[in-house]
Amino acid sequence: MNRALPAVQLRVPTDEDAFAWHRIFADPEVMEFHGGAAAELSVYEELTARQRRHDAEHGFCLWTVTGADGEVLGFTGAQPWPHPWGPAGEIEIGWRLGRRHWGQGYVTAAARTTLDRLRAAGVPGVVALVHARNERSIAVTGRLGMELAERFTTPCSRQEAHCYRLAL
Repeated sequence: MNRALPAVQLRVPTDEDAFAWHRIFADPEVMEFHGGAAAELSVYEELTARQRRHDAEHGFCLWTVTGADGEVLGFTGAQPWPHPWGPAGEIEIGWRLGRRHWGQGYVTAAARTTLDRLRAAGVPGVVALVHARNERSIAVTGRLGMELAERFTTPCSRQEAHCYRLAL
């Protein structure tokens, strides 16, 4: 049975979103596949500023996801792959939500909106690099129609990651 996806809004991150992201991502479960702990507030301040630049330069970024009531749920969006290893030169789609919003369709709804925006911006395809044990995110890639293309061992953590691809 397919259930209706919840309403979400995506917006370019504001200065205030750095505080919300810092609070939301302070949960060790949320950060399990992202280093295990939330970064310092200054990292999120720099990240939201960088995303504003990305949006201005590329027409896309990691957008802040809000629910129907305006509550910040996390982020989803896309940005150029930032590392010399892996899918260098490609556009990566990604997402991260607060724990209490998992399993409700928010990521799928926000990621589909992201894909629509990327198509409109002329992006030919996307990749998603997902930790091999992150079953929730792997399931999202399937709902988006992405296919497993490669496997990587990440240089920093020496963990296995899967690279999923989708032509737009």
